[in-house]
Formats: sequence, structure tokens, C-alpha cells
Amino acid sequence: MIIMALIKRIILQTIRDKRTLALMMIAPLILLSLVNFLFNSDNTSKLKVGVYNTSASFNEELETNDIEIVKYDTIENIESKIKDDNLKAFINKDNDKLSITYENSSPSDSAQIKAKVQGSLAKEQMNSLTDKLSQINNDFSKSQGTISIESNYIYADEDLSYFDTLSPILIGFFVFFFVFLISGISLLKERTSKTLEKLLSTPIKRSEIVFGYLLGYGLFAIIQTIIVVLFSVYVLNIRMEGNILLVLLTNILIAFVALSFGILLSTFANSEFQMMQFIPLVVVPQIFFTGLIPVENMATWLQNIAHVMPLYYGAQSLQGIIVKGHTFSDIQFDLIILLLFAIVFSILNILGLKRYRKI
Repeated sequence: MIIMALIKRIILQTIRDKRTLALMMIAPLILLSLVNFLFNSDNTSKLKVGVYNTSASFNEELETNDIEIVKYDTIENIESKIKDDNLKAFINKDNDKLSITYENSSPSDSAQIKAKVQGSLAKEQMNSLTDKLSQINNDFSKSQGTISIESNYIYADEDLSYFDTLSPILIGFFVFFFVFLISGISLLKERTSKTLEKLLSTPIKRSEIVFGYLLGYGLFAIIQTIIVVLFSVYVLNIRMEGNILLVLLTNILIAFVALSFGILLSTFANSEFQMMQFIPLVVVPQIFFTGLIPVENMATWLQNIAHVMPLYYGAQSLQGIIVKGHTFSDIQFDLIILLLFAIVFSILNILGLKRYRKI
């Protein structure tokens, strides 16, 4: 009965706080949409490159690879040409030698140009061989029949985009981040307003307070999870190879881990600013262990750290469901670990409240 009264108070209090509701329910959708637009934009900017004495076939091949060609009649003052005409590089061919001068304020642009130049050179060299072999190939095709190529994929298909592989990580992270933030600050307000102190001065058990907060804020965490997952699947159209119910289950567990973790850390903060200071220490680093950077390629000691990060297991589970079509049996280990995190944090919360009980 006491727990239900506490849950009711938290629900009414949260509903009245429109900014908190907006932060939980709307902010993740805006961020997911922004990332989706960034990675799925059809607008490709062409790199502007100056050329001198290069062949027409070489220039055409560069243009097909999103390089904007500017032809010059002289190679004098290459540096000035690059600066004045906003070129990313200047290519000069002298007999069999190809000289490239990069602007290089953006190393990624230079790397792209280098790769495309190498590809264009290889294509140009192959063209002469292709012409010579075409007749032989035609004769062979007539005698043996046409050879077709069939591509097969273990996971998804050729239409799988980078955002499709990134979205499971983002969904889990945004759910974790916003639930952690809201729950931690909310309990901190309970302490600073002396509401928690008044509760602890009554015969109410510490476990009842913790479960009341977990269930009260957990309701909003579940609603947030459902909104984020449904928005990602049906509005942003991310690929869903597995069961969407498993995605919801995984995110709900992630939300409860964040909820119990946020409440736990709030006991060590004396102000909202101090609560915010925990974010770069305990929340942001977790995104690096979600698969954004392959964990198996990290140093051994970093891989060991990854295994104590809740989001590592959450991201593994979500990527398995969304990209690989994993079933419950495939992800049950990750779900059990997430559940254990939530239980351990809840127990620590119960123990932590003892320091605020005066009687």
C-alpha cells in the first residue's frame, strides 16, 4: 500500500513536469532522427581537383567517383592554384609519373582522393587489357555459356545501411542516458527538498522506497522505450531482422539498469551540477564499448573493462536482434547480465539509503 502511494505520487509529479516528460519522450526521437538524416543523406559533396596533362579516360573515371575536375593549361604556382580556386588537390602527369599535391586541411579528403586516383589508374590500365580480352571472352562465353554471379548474405542483404548497424547502439544508449539523467536528478530533488528525509523518518522500509521509485519512474522508462523503438522501426524504417518484442524487452532491461544506477549515483551528489558531472565519467565512456569501435580489436585490458559495462551487453543483444535476427536463446546470457546489474544496483540503493535514515 505504501509502495502504491509512492508510485502514484511520482507519476503525478512527473506528469506535471512537462520539461522532464519532453526530455524523456521527445529528445531521443529528435537525436535519432538527426543521426538518421546525417547517415542517410543523398547529398554527396564532390571534391574539387585540378588536373594537368592527364588523359580523358582518367578524368572521366575520376568524375564518376564524385571528383570535380578543373583542367589547367600550366603547372606554374600549383600552391596558389589550390588556395585561390579552393582545390582539394592538384594532379600533374609528366610522362609515366603522376604527381599529386594535396591541400590536406582535411586528411580524410586527401585519403579519399588518393584512393580514387589509385582506383582510376587501375581502371585505366585495365581498359587496354579488357579490349584485348573482350574478343577472347566473347568466344569463351559462346562456347561455355554466360557466367552469372549470385551474391549471398548471412545477415540482411545488400541494402543494409550503416545507420541500420548503428541504430541498435544509439537506441540502447539514448534509453540509458535519458533514464539515468531523469532518475538521478529526480531523486536528488527528493533529497534536497527534504522529502526523502521525511519518508525515512516514518516506519517505511528502505526497500519499499527503492521499489517505489523504481516502479514509479520505471513506468515512464517503459513508455519511453516503447516510443523510441516504435519510432525507430516504423518512422525511421531501420531494418528489423528479429522480433521487435525482444528489442522492447532488452531496452526495458537497459532502462531499469539506468534507473537503478542513476538513483544509486544520486546519493553521492549534493547538487544537480554534481549529478551532471557523473555523465562523462560513467555514462559517455560506455558508448565506446557498445561496438561503435570493435571491442575485439581493443587492447586486452580494455576488453576486460568492456565486460563490466552494462551497455556492452545491451548493445550486443540489440545488434543481434536487429541486424542478425537473434532469438531469445541467442541473447539470454546478455539479458541475464543486464538483470543482474539492475538487481545489484537496487540492493546497493537499499543499503545506501541507510546513511540518510536518522532513526
